[in-house]
Amino acid sequence: MTHFLADDGEKIHVKISGEGPPMVLLHGWTSSHRDWNPFLAAFEPAHRVFRWDARGHGGHHLETANVPTVARMARDLQNLLDHHQLDQVVVAGHSMGALTLWQYLRDFGDSRLAKLIFIDQSPKLVTDADWPNGICGDFDAARNAAFIDDLETDFAEAVLRLVAYGHNARARQLYEENGPGIQSARQRLASFDARALIDCWKSLTAADYRDVLPAISVPALLVYGGASNFYSAATAAYVRDHIPDARLHIYPDVDHAPHLWEKERFVRDVLDFVAG
Repeated sequence: MTHFLADDGEKIHVKISGEGPPMVLLHGWTSSHRDWNPFLAAFEPAHRVFRWDARGHGGHHLETANVPTVARMARDLQNLLDHHQLDQVVVAGHSMGALTLWQYLRDFGDSRLAKLIFIDQSPKLVTDADWPNGICGDFDAARNAAFIDDLETDFAEAVLRLVAYGHNARARQLYEENGPGIQSARQRLASFDARALIDCWKSLTAADYRDVLPAISVPALLVYGGASNFYSAATAAYVRDHIPDARLHIYPDVDHAPHLWEKERFVRDVLDFVAG
């Protein structure tokens, strides 16, 4: 894995492979570049593919005092484009990656971007009386504060419970069965630098990108899970209706990671979208 230095001196780790126009893949909170491994065989023949471990993620300890806020990660993305001299880039963001991309659009615009792919995310995570389209439709400021307290107490278990007790009944069943997959996820989450990830979460839940959506001037593909742990069809429809040139695909019966459950369909949808 290679790396580049962000403009504050932080080392950002990146995997690069393939040949062709650039494609940048941004993973979700607590995840890493490995989430994109299933798609490399399909994307590498047509694209030079960049997938990073976002600041504070992937098991890389921070080397500076700057925490991984969403604004800082968006600046890291700009630093990546500068370092590798990338333009007309296809960028895909899943979950936190979508938030990072929306922040990038707010701060830097879309002049260097060709096409955008947003995967199962709301432009505002925390709900209130006027915004029902955030996490689970009922994740208000009080619930978020309680979740942050839970993260401080037992980071791994708090993350697992957030995923389990959303809208996806299968996720809840798997958590309560506590099988090998859940145990492995618990061990992986427990190995992370919780402080950096908690600070990151605070930044994500403070953000509101509803004003960014109408200003997007390049084509966007939206991929949402029909059985998402966190978001309803109304969330997907809101994003579609507020980005001027957006195409929405809802994958039935899959959770917050629709691209990972429906890999072949996702590859086909992305390549058709980019070619079109």
